[in-house]
Amino acid sequence: MAPVGGTAVQDHVALAEIELCGELIIAASAAEDRLSLESIDEVLRVAEEREPG
Repeated sequence: MAPVGGTAVQDHVALAEIELCGELIIAASAAEDRLSLESIDEVLRVAEEREPG
């Protein structure tokens, strides 16, 4: 029997990681060759995190 109030737990960090992995898989499957490090950074939005401001 499930506890009152449910057992749903949302881990926002894990959900964000899953979303980024999905985007990386989509980009890799659409590419004709291996993704460059720059392409991977672009998909994972690494440059956005590094830019000040």
